[in-house]
Amino acid sequence: MNGSSGTPVSATPGHSAVYPGSFDPLTRGHLDVIERAAQIFDRVTVAVVVNPQKREPLFTLDERETMIRSSIAHLDNVEVDHFRGLLADYVRRRHATVIVKGLRVVSDFENEMSTALMNRSLSAVDTVFLPSDPRWSFVSSTLVKEVYNLGADVADYVPPAVLALMRSRRPSTVPPHDRSSA
Repeated sequence: MNGSSGTPVSATPGHSAVYPGSFDPLTRGHLDVIERAAQIFDRVTVAVVVNPQKREPLFTLDERETMIRSSIAHLDNVEVDHFRGLLADYVRRRHATVIVKGLRVVSDFENEMSTALMNRSLSAVDTVFLPSDPRWSFVSSTLVKEVYNLGADVADYVPPAVLALMRSRRPSTVPPHDRSSA
C-alpha cells in the first residue's frame, strides 16, 4: 500500500498483530494472510489455538507449530506461539495492538464480527479483517482434510511442509485420486 507521496505506508512503530487459528492444517490461504499481515505490521504472532471443545485435531500442537514455522521461515517479523483460553487475554499478555482475521466469504464476516466486538470489549484491541485472495477463497482446513482423506491431491492448497506431513499420514486404505480417470 502506498501513501500519497508514493512511499510505502507502514504500520505505526510498535504495532503488533496476533493471527489466531487452529491451523489444522495451515493452508495457502492462511499463509497469504500471514504474508500480507507481515507487510503491514511490525510483528505478527501466528497463535495456534488449543481448543479442547473441538474434535481431535489431525495434527498435534507441536506438528502444527513446526509446519507453520517451516512455512514462514522467509518472514523475519513473524513468530509462532500457542494459547489456551480467551483470545482477549492472550492479546493483552502479548501487548498486541490488533487481531488479524482472514475472510473468505460473506458468512466468515457474519461469524467473525460478533467475536471481534466481544474481543474489543474484553481487551480494547480491534480486529482487522483481510479479505482472502480469490485463489484461496474456497479453501478451508476442514475442506482440505476432507478431500485429502478421500484421496485427492491437495498440493495446490497447502504449503510444502504441510503437504509432506499430510502425505506421511495418508490412510493406507484410500488410494490417491487419479485425475486422468475423472
